[in-house]
Amino acid sequence: CWEPGDTLNCFDKQYEHENKCCNRCQPGEKLVSECSDTEYSICTRCESGHYQQSWTKERHCTPHDVCEDNAGLIVKTPGNATHNTVCQCQVGMHCSDSSCQTCLENLPCPLGFGFVAAKAVAQMSSPCEPCAEGTFSNVSSKTEPCHPWTSCEEKGLVVKVKGTNTSDVICELSRRSSLSVLIPITAAVVTCLVGICIYCLVHSGKTEEIEEGKITENQQPTEVGDEMLNVQETLLKGQPVAQEDGKESRMSEQEKL
Repeated sequence: CWEPGDTLNCFDKQYEHENKCCNRCQPGEKLVSECSDTEYSICTRCESGHYQQSWTKERHCTPHDVCEDNAGLIVKTPGNATHNTVCQCQVGMHCSDSSCQTCLENLPCPLGFGFVAAKAVAQMSSPCEPCAEGTFSNVSSKTEPCHPWTSCEEKGLVVKVKGTNTSDVICELSRRSSLSVLIPITAAVVTCLVGICIYCLVHSGKTEEIEEGKITENQQPTEVGDEMLNVQETLLKGQPVAQEDGKESRMSEQEKL
């Protein structure tokens, strides 16, 4: 039992009030009234736009920081009942000092240097760094980082010209790759040519057959005519030829005379 003059030992989440240990309010809340002999501490939630980050006996919550646009700031993480708003500099700007209450415009990073976003938040100078081996920057910019060299291997190519801190790698087809492309193309072209030749040969053969057939048909009537002429010549030499009625009568009269 506690008596006057004794030391009062409260827990971490409590505080001493009128020789009693009262409970602190949890994060996100503020104190309304202390505890008494019959009641515990009374707490309530922080109002909008305010926060309380730890266990407390405070009767007021802390207002959120405001990210002022005219100071070059924008919201990185919105605040809530337990955490303050986090601001950061707008794109193309960096903190003017360690508290980062205002921002200044970045100076353009020269060729071979890249913008580093983390430095823009943490440092008080233009956040440019030299491009490391394997990266490059070929523009002067306030926001462009160093970019990695192109990987020729991933594209099935080989390096023709090595990259620098201001230029990318130049790739080209390897000899094997060139052959693997040329061989199928050549085979396809040869196949097409062979097919065209075969078609032409077959087509020309059919044309010749048709022309020979036409010539044969044209010669047949001539042969028949020749045969008829031969028969007539034979009859004239060996036998009398039948004549029209009028002519035969005149010949008979002459014979009689």
